[in-house]
Amino acid sequence: MKIAVVGTGYVGLVLGACMAECGNDVTCVDQDAAKIRMLRRGKVPIYEPGLEEMVKRNKTEGRLVFTTELPKAVRAAEVVFIAVGTPQGEDGSADLRHVMGVAREIARAMNGYKVIVNKSTVPVGTAEKVREVVRRETTHPFSVVSNPEFLKQGAAVDDFMKPDRVVIGAEDPRAAELMVKLHKPFTRTGAPIMVMNCPSAELSKYASNAFLATKISLMNEIANVCDLFGADVDRVRQAVGSDRRIGTSFLFPGVGYGGSCFPKDVKAVTKFSADKKYDFKILKAVDAVNESQKRVLVKKIDAHFGAGLKGKTIAVWGLAFKPKTDDMREAPSVPIIEALLAKGAKVQAYDPEAMKVAKGIFGTRVTYSNRNYDALKGADALAVITEWQEFREPDFARIKKLMRTPVVFDGRNIYQPDQMKALGFTYFSIGR
Repeated sequence: MKIAVVGTGYVGLVLGACMAECGNDVTCVDQDAAKIRMLRRGKVPIYEPGLEEMVKRNKTEGRLVFTTELPKAVRAAEVVFIAVGTPQGEDGSADLRHVMGVAREIARAMNGYKVIVNKSTVPVGTAEKVREVVRRETTHPFSVVSNPEFLKQGAAVDDFMKPDRVVIGAEDPRAAELMVKLHKPFTRTGAPIMVMNCPSAELSKYASNAFLATKISLMNEIANVCDLFGADVDRVRQAVGSDRRIGTSFLFPGVGYGGSCFPKDVKAVTKFSADKKYDFKILKAVDAVNESQKRVLVKKIDAHFGAGLKGKTIAVWGLAFKPKTDDMREAPSVPIIEALLAKGAKVQAYDPEAMKVAKGIFGTRVTYSNRNYDALKGADALAVITEWQEFREPDFARIKKLMRTPVVFDGRNIYQPDQMKALGFTYFSIGR
């Protein structure tokens, strides 16, 4: 099948590469000429395991091409995916200017029947808005489909190639049939392809992310209560997770969630619900708890040092909002580091992938280390913010030798309190 993907960000690039991997001819379009030149050289501007190799392979085979020429890509395609950003507005709403602008360009370039697919995360009712925009610009027949993505950063390629489910919002049977055919190669192990109307599909993505964000915030509040009563959140988590109605995923307490999806989507659901005069109280609380949780580690650091942080050196391990990505959008590390700097502390930071991104955020206010152990030299404390695999079993004897005082603030509970005490560390975690 011939496919055009408009937008080569995180979603669009994974979508294009994975569709090409299954034998489709895919043209990825972006107005950023520098990014297109990079992709034509086989270089991927984001870090996502397995993606660069897949892009290079399919580019070499001629199934995946990159261009800035949207009209040409649209005319050659049967299916056109819109995968551009929907940044959060000041009121929490999703900004649809890019989506609508692309829809208008697609309509003006059409030369026959096209299936236009919203792949971006968009508020309920967007498919109808896209339909209206396209209808005003063309007399050619078309269908508008909602096909939300359910990709986890750090596992996006696997998630696309082996989905839990495929959700297709389509009122037109012809478009639904074509979309089912396009996705069948990814569902051979039995994952369901669910066809529904567009509003249901649009809401499915938001409902999933809202539910997962709620689990995280609830467990973070449970962890804070554990601290008050001397309970162990790990044991509580295990007891709760063994209930089959609840499950074990997303029950790990920490310093809050971040990234491009959960924070933005929780706010968007609250906003488009309010537009219909519905007060989504639970999600307002989820968002408030998450913002508060990002300050918990700093409160623990403050309480330990007592006299203030001026002149103290804090080593930070982990900057990305989660492991296996360089994404720092809404990352807990940002408000934590900003708070430490505001209190007069010096910050020495390390992350396996997000250092370049961090430099764009903090500039020269932070010292950047080439290796995780380098960040510990002369540090008064270590704050673990992102649970990268390489931080789980470090050389603790080496850590003690490098630090001025052996104090660890574990924002992800990756170490065991008894072990850290036996090793001679002053140790703080979340809810234990």
